[in-house]
Amino acid sequence: MIMPSAAEGAVVVGIDGSGSARRAAVWAAGEAAKRGERLRLVHVYTIPQVRMPAVVPSAEGIRSAFEARGARWLAEACDAVAERYPDLVVETAAREWVPVAALIQESQAATMIVLGSRGLGGFTGLLVGSTAVALAQHGHCPIVVARGRRLEDVPPETGPVVAGTDGSESSDAALAFAFDEASLRGTDLIVVRVWNEVTDHESARAHALTVDPDAIESAERRATDEQLAPWRAKFPDLRVETVIARGRPVRALLGFGEHAQLLVVGSRGRGGFQGMLLGSTSQALVVHSECPVAVIRPALTGRESE
Repeated sequence: MIMPSAAEGAVVVGIDGSGSARRAAVWAAGEAAKRGERLRLVHVYTIPQVRMPAVVPSAEGIRSAFEARGARWLAEACDAVAERYPDLVVETAAREWVPVAALIQESQAATMIVLGSRGLGGFTGLLVGSTAVALAQHGHCPIVVARGRRLEDVPPETGPVVAGTDGSESSDAALAFAFDEASLRGTDLIVVRVWNEVTDHESARAHALTVDPDAIESAERRATDEQLAPWRAKFPDLRVETVIARGRPVRALLGFGEHAQLLVVGSRGRGGFQGMLLGSTSQALVVHSECPVAVIRPALTGRESE
């Protein structure tokens, strides 16, 4: 079943009845309010294929039960949003379909797709398995996992925005989104670039045992300054701190994420952030980050393209 066309420019949230999804809806409502956009709450359900007609209810009975449950979950999420943002325009959609296909379609018109860090139904494990890979590869807008220090915590609302970069096209897109978010939130931006003596982003260093760490760090800082120059010019009033860190990208980003309100990374990288959504790196960020994580694909960042 094809879902109805999503509202252009809406902030879209996947709703599955979990507390995590409701907290994600409230977080996303804040994003919509900052941007002057509407909030769209989407629930997608799949009817299980059971071939025991004498034991289970009819197909229509099962479908009606799923529809009623989805409507209840959407209403609960709407109530949670209304408590915090009573004047925000909120629309809902509930359909029988495949969750990842539905979200990919939603992403064609959405400003961003927002998900909770844990779920109960169709969105369970969305960012730690094959569904995440499909959404990251085929989606058309940023994806945000809204989470706090612990699974039951609300996402933080204080602290800087932190962006990871490695100089790739994907990290350019992440920076565009991060600058925009920091400006919207009226907070500082910290840009983190990580290096080590063994690898040079895409490949192993030819003479890893004889490299000069100071020279590497200087080169990384120059490259980062060059990458940031056009964004600093576009956001002259934004306070931006550059951190050139030696070590592992995940550890560095998680460390800064402890005191951040948003962590932003690209979906692919040249090396330091490569495979961010395809393996243990992505799982570490999604599972262990203490703030929301935004994953950005190149050329899909929204307002900065205007």
